[in-house]
Amino acid sequence: MTYRLGLDFAQTQDRDDPLARFRAEFHLPKQANGADEIYFCGNSLGLQPQRTQAYVIEELQKWRRLGVRGHFESRYPWMPYHEFLTAETAGLAGAEPREVVTMNSLTVNLHLMMASFYRPSAERYKILIEKNAFPSDHYAVESQIRFHGFDPSRSLLLATPRPGEDCLRLEEIADLIEREGTEIALILLPGVQYYTGQVLDMAEIVRLGHRQGCVAGFDLAHAAGNIPLRLHEWGCDFACWCSYKYLNAGPGSVAGCFVHERHAQRFDLPRFAGWWGHDKATRFQMGTEFRPIPGAEGWQLSNPPILSLAAMRASLAVFSEAGGMGPLRKKSEALTGYLEFLLQAMLAEKVEIITPREPSGRGCQLSLRVKATHGRHLFEKITAAGVTCDWREPDVIRVAPVPLYNRFEEVYRFVEILKESF
Repeated sequence: MTYRLGLDFAQTQDRDDPLARFRAEFHLPKQANGADEIYFCGNSLGLQPQRTQAYVIEELQKWRRLGVRGHFESRYPWMPYHEFLTAETAGLAGAEPREVVTMNSLTVNLHLMMASFYRPSAERYKILIEKNAFPSDHYAVESQIRFHGFDPSRSLLLATPRPGEDCLRLEEIADLIEREGTEIALILLPGVQYYTGQVLDMAEIVRLGHRQGCVAGFDLAHAAGNIPLRLHEWGCDFACWCSYKYLNAGPGSVAGCFVHERHAQRFDLPRFAGWWGHDKATRFQMGTEFRPIPGAEGWQLSNPPILSLAAMRASLAVFSEAGGMGPLRKKSEALTGYLEFLLQAMLAEKVEIITPREPSGRGCQLSLRVKATHGRHLFEKITAAGVTCDWREPDVIRVAPVPLYNRFEEVYRFVEILKESF
């Protein structure tokens, strides 16, 4: 796309946008004067779909009307409710249906996966993560290492950007895997780096890791619903994600998990077991011998929170109606490219974009390093002017125009507000 300066260009793009109608599918936060906020924070908490309330109320009414019979009666009974999300979840993950399940929260799922797939030995005991991993991942990995009786100072490998750079280079990751691979038990990296917005080459990381005999897993918190995923094709062993960012399922909503089908019948893998992961046909026989369901469902623990699943089902319905990640990715690249164009044209001397410039190397987020000592004050000024985005210490503003509900005109007005706020 060839971009141009001027509000008329943005308005033309919005008028011709085939996804424009989906903005009306979401509740948009309002400013004090009643105008819509410029909400560029879907990378932290996605907006509420209009239909979510009806979906949740339906389950509340069912509970009131049917009591325990709600588990088995009605159009969407609670017993198999998570299965009503399977097809859409598999589509967004690029997975086979039995490779995905909606359950728990992100870090809980990471721990469950590591219980099965981090099996350290005296020879192969290390975990490779990135130095700037989201803190929760770092905490989880260190605790797993200690749980197995190893020392993080020897067992934790950190992929680190080069001095003076913010993003990881694939060649640096490749060199680290090549050098340490025979001692690496698990590679656990993000699909999209939360701070910089960088998309990692997951397919190549899996290939490199498997060549050295490593297990390869991913945290997709900032990738699910943001970029196209082909988890089955890439061959990663497992992946986990939350659903309250780009998937718009609500704060703290139930998370997702992928386990590659080659592990579907790996009943020999140690796992933390629970009733909901037990064979469905014999679950109510109340036996004491655990028989895991083949596939990702076999890692379930407890029956899932239905109200949270209802909110998730509402959001997935919107994704489905929008045509999935293909059309959304096309608009996302155009929106983010337009934001980059305006920033370069109007604020290049004051703002540094630390997110990769290649569209394939980023999702919808641009991370902006403010070239000033008053960056936090600048962030507060644009917030007061009706912009909701995200500040990360020490000097970065994360901006995420989401294709389901953001517009080109909002991108234009955001850059205008940012320029006026310096």
